[in-house]
Amino acid sequence: MADLSVNIGDLHLKNPVMTASGTFGYGLEFADFVNLEDIGGIIVKGTTLHPREGNSYPRMAETPHGMLNCVGLQNKGVDYFCEHIYPQIKDIQTNMIVNVSGSCPEDYAECAARIGELEHIPAIELNISCPNVKEGGMAFGVTTQGAEAVVKAVRKAYGKTLIVKLSPNVTDIAEIARSVEAAGADAVSLINTLMGMAIDIEKRRPVLSISTGGLSGPAVKPVALRMVWQVAKAVQIPVVGLGGIMNARDAIEFMLAGASAVEIGTANFIDPAVTVKVAQGINDYLERHGYASVQEIIGKLEA
Repeated sequence: MADLSVNIGDLHLKNPVMTASGTFGYGLEFADFVNLEDIGGIIVKGTTLHPREGNSYPRMAETPHGMLNCVGLQNKGVDYFCEHIYPQIKDIQTNMIVNVSGSCPEDYAECAARIGELEHIPAIELNISCPNVKEGGMAFGVTTQGAEAVVKAVRKAYGKTLIVKLSPNVTDIAEIARSVEAAGADAVSLINTLMGMAIDIEKRRPVLSISTGGLSGPAVKPVALRMVWQVAKAVQIPVVGLGGIMNARDAIEFMLAGASAVEIGTANFIDPAVTVKVAQGINDYLERHGYASVQEIIGKLEA
């Protein structure tokens, strides 16, 4: 058995495979299908300071080689999470990580601070693809100024490992990555979903209730892989890769491109046990090529 352990800031993962927020619930929903403690980390669904109803239905649509969603961060708020969800997940022996969202830096910071008080939550992932209500709805993550503002506010309020999830809907992803690194991020994860759309030609209406949504699945993998490769060369902090990872081969591509760990999202809907299968597949690859540790392939793409 090869050594699959990796570190993301102060976060130690037994293997480099995590679940992507919004695709694995709070982990509990998948406990009948997979041993949760075999997963390197579980990033639970997006959590906000106040409860959110999310968008109207329909808010998911299947597309060729992927899916669109506009769920809208439906959740019962951070207080509900702390009081009702945390007691159920705190003793799971893996890294339970909370994805934090907000509509202004102050909301992000307050939500992060409350999560920071929970002993068995060692890290948060900051979703900066959220619309900045003070700036007319433009996502924080599409400008260096917006990204920096959120990360700085959260860094002041939160002392544990801070992973910042980057939006791909930008011109220069490396520039955004450098800005959040300078603002105090311990790691970056990418990519979040690409903006997309589907149309019902019989009704002549958008399929999704708010017209557009986030595209995920195999269709986005080449874009995600390119962005991970660019960012890994641009920053000194660890990079977590995600976007269309369906199997171990996909995960290994991301790691060769520079990702220290990966997240699996859409594939969980197809195979609830895909995470542990990918971890095993990485181990098989390492053994086949004579590597003792997964560290030996991270960023080892040959020009």
